[in-house]
Amino acid sequence: MADRTITAEVVYADAGQQILRRVELVDGSTVRQAIDVSGIAEMLPDGAVDDRHLGIFARKVAPDQIVREGDRIEIYRPLMLDPMEARRRRAR
Repeated sequence: MADRTITAEVVYADAGQQILRRVELVDGSTVRQAIDVSGIAEMLPDGAVDDRHLGIFARKVAPDQIVREGDRIEIYRPLMLDPMEARRRRAR
């Protein structure tokens, strides 16, 4: 019997580019496996995909989180400026 497959999206965006890849995965696959299948990591500079900065529909998740049908896996960039520091600068 064939394994059931699901479809999900893997996305990455920065100021210069937006990448969206739709992937088919075996049911029970993890976020990390989805990113690997998408090939996005190879398109980005080394270290751009950090397991501490991943999410599904704007909710932070671990790389071993199981992906469900229709999930949107997001690869986040590190913050350029701490939000509290940005507020302090605006207040000055």
